[in-house]
Amino acid sequence: MRPSPLVLAGLAALLSSCAASPCMASPTDATVLLPWGDGAIALAHLITAFLVPLAITAATAAVARIAGPLQVLITTSLVERLVRNVGDYAINAVAGAVRGRTLSVPVGSAVIAQAVQRALDQAPAWLVTAAGGAEGLAEKVFRSLPLDEEATTGNTLPPALDTLRTGRDRPSPT
Repeated sequence: MRPSPLVLAGLAALLSSCAASPCMASPTDATVLLPWGDGAIALAHLITAFLVPLAITAATAAVARIAGPLQVLITTSLVERLVRNVGDYAINAVAGAVRGRTLSVPVGSAVIAQAVQRALDQAPAWLVTAAGGAEGLAEKVFRSLPLDEEATTGNTLPPALDTLRTGRDRPSPT
């Protein structure tokens, strides 16, 4: 059986139409599509999951290193301010003491005693403790006052501290 020319022509037309269709055409350029956006987002999540805890740890460590010196700095400045304020108060409260003038040993002792008593009465206990207690505060006030050349810690501080002790031993009038 021999194929008819009409069947051969139809078969040729069918093959040529299939060859011209895009599904049967041979690709000249091979393109591969990758979903890179999803991969980038997954990579970003992975990186942030690692870096965020690391950054928080570094920030916490930095705060811990700064906290100690910062506390010392603040406490020191508060103690200096306390000494200045109670010293100014005592100079105004003691008879014979004048701001800007040199104080004699007896007046200096009275000013120191008055300043320390004011601090003990008015300042928070933790600040007085940070200043060294009553004795440490008395030494700081002594160093901040303009005293005579004869004034030393040996002849000015003991009378002030004795005045403080006798003042604490007395019963309060209230």
